[in-house]
Amino acid sequence: MQYGMIIDLERCVGCHACTIACLSEWEVPVEFHRNWVHRLGPSKVEGELASTYYPGLCNHCTKPPCVDVCPADPVKMTFTDAAGKTITQSVAATWKDPVNGTVQIDKSRCLGCGACVEVCPYDARYINPAMIDDVGDGKADKCTYCMPRVEAGLLPACVQTCITNARIFGDLDDPNSEVARYVKKGAKGLEPKGGNIGPNSMYYGRKKDISLLFRDFTPAALADVNAINRRTMLTTMVKPAMRKAQELGLLGLAGTMLVQGRGQDEDKKKG
Repeated sequence: MQYGMIIDLERCVGCHACTIACLSEWEVPVEFHRNWVHRLGPSKVEGELASTYYPGLCNHCTKPPCVDVCPADPVKMTFTDAAGKTITQSVAATWKDPVNGTVQIDKSRCLGCGACVEVCPYDARYINPAMIDDVGDGKADKCTYCMPRVEAGLLPACVQTCITNARIFGDLDDPNSEVARYVKKGAKGLEPKGGNIGPNSMYYGRKKDISLLFRDFTPAALADVNAINRRTMLTTMVKPAMRKAQELGLLGLAGTMLVQGRGQDEDKKKG
């Protein structure tokens, strides 16, 4: 099974019902987003005037780079499919579910380091500062395809709320599903430059509108995972010591800046 979402741009009217539903359902801080809608155009595309919307969200990629950079110590988790078959595997705080294909976050183990935020080419993740704890300055958050709702037999909030049924959710591996039929008709995902990570949130629409979307919205190039891993390791080593020193009154502003600068210098040496 691979859950996916199709966004039919021929139906989308840019009303933002999906974004408001998501904010409400998951209590997303107002300065962040789990999904979004950007207007594109009017603009000339291949001699025609095109205008459309870019409703974005986590793509629950087939090869998610956010999973590769998560530095949290892995633990064994057991997943059970609809037939009762179990799969046990080691996962970090961010993982790809082997049963339904979604990418999820265990906030209890998230370090708040921001590595996954930095590596996502779609800007689909953020660090929620409301979830600060002794480990980090917040926890990573993003669209989860509303898995708690889906597991309860409901649709994702954005899908249920869409007034034009522009969002379609289902199993891409089921050839009889509506999402699979859209893929056969030509729906496709936005790949980052030089990447092949298999986004499972896809777009369908008139050729000129799809051309406008793929021309005007280009995901960021895939980041250097090794560089992010080095920087994350330094950050996770420095932050606890710095926080403890601040609590004890051993660091003033200058001392704090010195510790932060030392971490950055070490990263440059290894970069």
